[in-house]
Amino acid sequence: MQMRFDGRLGFPGGFVDAQDGSLEDGLNRELREELGPAAAAFRVDRADYRSSHAGPAQRVVAHFYAKRLTLEQLLAVEAGTTQAKDHGLEVLGLVRVPLYTLRDGVGGLPAFLENSFIGAAREQLLEALQDLELLEPGSVSRLKIPARH
Repeated sequence: MQMRFDGRLGFPGGFVDAQDGSLEDGLNRELREELGPAAAAFRVDRADYRSSHAGPAQRVVAHFYAKRLTLEQLLAVEAGTTQAKDHGLEVLGLVRVPLYTLRDGVGGLPAFLENSFIGAAREQLLEALQDLELLEPGSVSRLKIPARH
């Protein structure tokens, strides 16, 4: 995930421009702008689509994609984000999501989920963790997630 300019956590992305041939073309352009040159080493395509969420008053529909990267691709993206066009403007840095829960039942992912997220990013994160089987089946429903304020 990324720390946004407004202090909230979210995912890379943005609006599709007229010159973009598809949603995926627009997303891949945005990934290069927000993540830097290493994002050109992979392409998000229709097979990576997960869900869509309508915003307030149906003015914006956010389409959510999740792409599996190799460790080498992830490390390259992390190393190159400061070279991204939008670094320091729209994006302040990347944040790794903890995929564990400490013995106290709160530390790790449950504590991470207390952060402030933009739009449906929190729900999208939980969907992706389940869909991509990055957590044990049913573990999201067993998390001790503190109430949101």
